[in-house]
Amino acid sequence: MDATTVLLEILKYTIPAIIVLISSYLIVKKFLVTHIQQKQLAIFKESQDITLRLRLQAYERLTLFIERIKPRQIIPRIYTPDMTVQDLQQAIVFTINSEFEHNLSQQIYVSTNVWKTVWGVKEQEVNMTNHISKTLNPDAPALELYGRIMEMILKSDSEMPTDVALAIINEEASKVLSYSSY
Repeated sequence: MDATTVLLEILKYTIPAIIVLISSYLIVKKFLVTHIQQKQLAIFKESQDITLRLRLQAYERLTLFIERIKPRQIIPRIYTPDMTVQDLQQAIVFTINSEFEHNLSQQIYVSTNVWKTVWGVKEQEVNMTNHISKTLNPDAPALELYGRIMEMILKSDSEMPTDVALAIINEEASKVLSYSSY
């Protein structure tokens, strides 16, 4: 046997083995890549579901915050008959600020527009309360402040800031829900 025959004999066995090895490698690689992509897609879908729930909870909490700081809601909750204008004013401002602080973390789940709207409503409610209370005697009964706030609300021709904020929150929540159904 000469060297050429030996080389041909070796090639006769090694070339098919190399072809089988390469094709096996490519098949296994394709399978693993597909499997990894499916796992990543499943993880992404699961995280999307969690994020959707968190966003919807944020909209719920911000809606509740806006509802709770409406003058018609907040004053009856904190009013006591022995309060003065100054006491009621301080209680309203304290309650609004503490409710707001309780919901600060929700800003990471909503758009900048919604968060700025919620923050703006909080500021408007505090400023309205402070402004009206400055026109009254601080030692007067709290009912005077309550009456002036209600009078201002009833006389207002424009939409209340809380109602505008609720509409913006609802609109964005509806968009998020409609995008999630795809």
